[in-house]
Amino acid sequence: MNKVEELAGKVIGDVAGAMSLFMAFLGDKAGVFDKLDGQGRVSLEKAAELTGLNPKYLHQWLGSVCAAGYITFHAQDETFEVTPEQALIMGREGQPACMQGFIELVVAQYAAHEKAAETFKSGEGRGWDQHLPCCFSGIDRFFRPGYEANLVAEWIPALQGVEQKLKDGASIVDIGCGHGSSSILMAKSYPNSTVYGIDFHEPSIEVARQKAKDAGVDNVRFDVARAQDYAGEGYDFACIFDALHDMGDPVGAASHIRKTLKDDGTLMLVEPMAGDSMAENMHPLGQIFYAGSTLMCTPASLAQEVGLGLGAQAGQARLTEVLGEAGFGNVKRSAETATNMVLEVTA
Repeated sequence: MNKVEELAGKVIGDVAGAMSLFMAFLGDKAGVFDKLDGQGRVSLEKAAELTGLNPKYLHQWLGSVCAAGYITFHAQDETFEVTPEQALIMGREGQPACMQGFIELVVAQYAAHEKAAETFKSGEGRGWDQHLPCCFSGIDRFFRPGYEANLVAEWIPALQGVEQKLKDGASIVDIGCGHGSSSILMAKSYPNSTVYGIDFHEPSIEVARQKAKDAGVDNVRFDVARAQDYAGEGYDFACIFDALHDMGDPVGAASHIRKTLKDDGTLMLVEPMAGDSMAENMHPLGQIFYAGSTLMCTPASLAQEVGLGLGAQAGQARLTEVLGEAGFGNVKRSAETATNMVLEVTA
């Protein structure tokens, strides 16, 4: 019974966390965190005035997020405060610490729970196009701040000779570019280079094109194409951000990349941080990545030809095998963050 009570207590904590994420999602959509950011301690009435929300709803919502620690409750005067630390995590869009994109991504999975259960029971694939739009926007919101913080400042400089090539003027292909945040960032950072972003999901490419137009960058182009047969050759630099493991035929994709790169070209492969065995991934981050892989990554792979199903926790050793089968001879880890490994891949 002690073990039963222990597990039940853990489940209650997990349910509380799941509900808190949904409350955080509601607060993000209503702009509560940003509207209370910098206001110091405020009463319920003042919070309602600042946010424009019904105080009856706001009172209940604040009770939940304060119990979760997402907003601070001062019991002595019954006021509420978004601290600078809470603002960084729950608001301030675009800052590296903001977690709202991650939260939106989780909410998207619950919203499509019937399709997820059907796919899991059937063992069949689930195409990337069968997810809800908030899944794609959540992915972009989650990954974009990390790219902005690391891609130009840390990851590219860690690659042998690549940064200077891009500064001088190079041809870049960004494979599986999604909403185009990484492509646009590179186009802005290396104006002498040209960036070709491709993704097989047409709605994402349409978003990427609009984002590039809004950003005023003209050295980037987006096309709907597959990793196995996108157009062009003689690229100096290829990159894949958290997408190789989603592909049905990652060996075929990597082989095509190898053929389209110059002899001295470099592939930068960014993949989720993972050990080479399940035992090494028994921690909260591994728990999250395995879950995401169950709901999104593996179904996407199984919906495509070959359907290798690498999963989001493949690990560097398995990825090196795939790249070796594709004809690459050198794979090394050039950089890493808490959530990602960056592999430098050359002939």
